[in-house]
Amino acid sequence: MSNNDIIKKLRVALQLKNTDIIEILKLVDFKITESELGAFFRKEDHPNYKPCGDQILRNFLNGLVIHLRGPKENSIKQE
Repeated sequence: MSNNDIIKKLRVALQLKNTDIIEILKLVDFKITESELGAFFRKEDHPNYKPCGDQILRNFLNGLVIHLRGPKENSIKQE
């Protein structure tokens, strides 16, 4: 299963729009345009298809955690 397949399946399962994915990526300070994102959802034989790199998928997953759970709180308590 490719990174493109993973991001497609997550988009469908979580009912996310492209704008939602862009906002999720912004949570981890990763900027991407809607046309760049759309290239990941095309068929492999399409001329504008682009493979989704590990960095993009990693940032999306990290952003998704923040989106679903909220930002990570400091685990070190100051006394």
